[in-house]
Amino acid sequence: MLAAGLRHGVAAFVACVAACAAMPARAQAPILEHAVKATYLHKIAAFVEWPASAFEAADSPLVLCVAGNDPVGRLVVEAASGRTYGMREIAVRRVAQPAATTGCHILYVAGLRDDAIAAYLESVRDKPVLTITDGAVERSVKGAVNFLIRDNRVRFEIDLDLAAAHHLLVSSKLVGVAARVVPQP
Repeated sequence: MLAAGLRHGVAAFVACVAACAAMPARAQAPILEHAVKATYLHKIAAFVEWPASAFEAADSPLVLCVAGNDPVGRLVVEAASGRTYGMREIAVRRVAQPAATTGCHILYVAGLRDDAIAAYLESVRDKPVLTITDGAVERSVKGAVNFLIRDNRVRFEIDLDLAAAHHLLVSSKLVGVAARVVPQP
């Protein structure tokens, strides 16, 4: 029984690799980029400390909220399914408007104009919410973490002052792998 399941898993993996190989090179990059960002969204939680008051109970889930029209948002549920933050389950929730961000611990906002992103970020100002945006270094509105592409790789920058304003402690391990940190540690 196990061998049959293993063969099925290997066959599915080979089919996936073959499908990706058949795609034009320019189509592969965005698919991989989106999958990496979706994975980062829940993995970053392991390197951030929220105050105990951010959770209703010791077993309350870590709520990862997704706002905006971004292909990464569609992959987040799949990437975070069954994942945990310490002893907390990670729950993913889509939010359609800034007023719906109550209860979020991580807020990912992408695929919107700067004014809409600013409205989402404002809705969680001074709350223990890790804000994550996706955009260029030049973007005027960013979260405490901002995804960017450097040397054809998904990287991120961290704004430590903004994280501190949200009552969050960012691990030096995460800071150490960031492409850019503001202010410089």
